[in-house]
Amino acid sequence: MPSPSAIRRRRTEVLSSAERAEHAGELFAVTSARLQRVVAFDAAVWSATDPETGLVTAPMRVENLGGGEHCAAYWESEILGESALPFRDLARAAVPAASVRSGRRPWQGENEELRAVLRTAGRPWGVVSLFRGKGRAPFGAEELEFVAGLSMPLAARLRAFARRAEVRQAPDAPGPGLVLFDPSGTATSINEEARHYLAQLPDGPYVSTALGVRLPIWIVTAALQARTSAHAHGLVSEGQAALVRIRTVDGRWLVCHASSLSGPGRSAGPIALVIEPAATSDMAVIVAEAYELSPRELEITQLIALGMTTEEIAGRLFISPHTVRDHIKSTFGKAQVSSRGELVARLFAENYWPRRTI
Repeated sequence: MPSPSAIRRRRTEVLSSAERAEHAGELFAVTSARLQRVVAFDAAVWSATDPETGLVTAPMRVENLGGGEHCAAYWESEILGESALPFRDLARAAVPAASVRSGRRPWQGENEELRAVLRTAGRPWGVVSLFRGKGRAPFGAEELEFVAGLSMPLAARLRAFARRAEVRQAPDAPGPGLVLFDPSGTATSINEEARHYLAQLPDGPYVSTALGVRLPIWIVTAALQARTSAHAHGLVSEGQAALVRIRTVDGRWLVCHASSLSGPGRSAGPIALVIEPAATSDMAVIVAEAYELSPRELEITQLIALGMTTEEIAGRLFISPHTVRDHIKSTFGKAQVSSRGELVARLFAENYWPRRTI
């Protein structure tokens, strides 16, 4: 490791580059390049995650690790619980970074791994895995500390990007897309609507199929999660669903729902994955988190959108008008607006928040 002064300088360089990044893909690229100067690694995976479900989503950056099939094997190992420390457990750990060693790696030779969850306010916005080749020294405590210290600021930057989504649906958007997988996780059929949506997804690691389409790792992972959840819960009639939200190349939001179906005698059946434009209810968590609104601030903003006055809101929520005004002032600051009309336009017209009904 460099000297303490050099480490402080490198941290400043990493975070300054992150602040200048214009999108998540660029953030991963510049951070990885800067990080390499402090924490030596041979290969890496950077991925955004759905802040509610923790599943990986676009974008994903893969460095020196081969094709999509290798990535699929890695994430399958993660979802099946074969990792010594799954990301879902690391997301709740006191320190969001850890070093793990495993002989079962999808890429021959890489068996020293430093993994971290990029989290802020209790939500995971990204994950990163750094790998060292066989025979190299494990990642040290100082290296873990350096990466862990990047978790919150990088997550905050990823969260800020969520404010920039284009939320208006395309006028020619088709109906729901459907991809079916057999119980082993192999894609077996697809409709034209799904082909339409898949063509709108950003570049990233893909898995080739016999259907003439390449499925992004984020789609494959959602299907794997649905299958794994169903097996863990014994194939109940309603199945166990997995959900992940994905940004298209033009900034719109799609949502994927995957559920494991049951066959005769409640045996393992196919996995159905539906992909379609995100509805208002699908985006509530992401938009609320993106603007860092508290549950009360969200509730008051929804009532403002209904045209309620400060006094009416106070009566509805059994709080004082002064408290309502304080929440409104705080919300104005977070949304960077100066009037109720601007607030409603930004958080309802420009984003997907569900309007509340009286």
